[in-house]
Amino acid sequence: QVQLVESGGGLVQAGESLRLSCTGFGSIFSRNTLAWYRRAPGKQRELVATVSSGGGTTVANSVKGRFTIARDNAKNTLYLQMNSLKPEDTAVYYCNTAPVVSTYWGQGTQVTVSS
Repeated sequence: QVQLVESGGGLVQAGESLRLSCTGFGSIFSRNTLAWYRRAPGKQRELVATVSSGGGTTVANSVKGRFTIARDNAKNTLYLQMNSLKPEDTAVYYCNTAPVVSTYWGQGTQVTVSS
């Protein structure tokens, strides 16, 4: 059973860093492409980064060079390291598979970046 729980968000100033964590994938963790998404106020959900079962990663152009996605197969945990945060990174961040499975959505974790 998949019950995703995101954590690690918070209120930071521009230029600071946060690391998000996601647990709860259960047995599907190791064999699926996993991803982070975000939804900013008034905007549609956006794909931020993906990591394949083999470890290959992609990141959105808007966060390239600042965000890094990683997976720890031993801990069944997905991470998103976010550096040099900008006010436009303010959003609720969610983890899921890629492509998404609608029943997997968790509550997300709020990231707020002040200028």
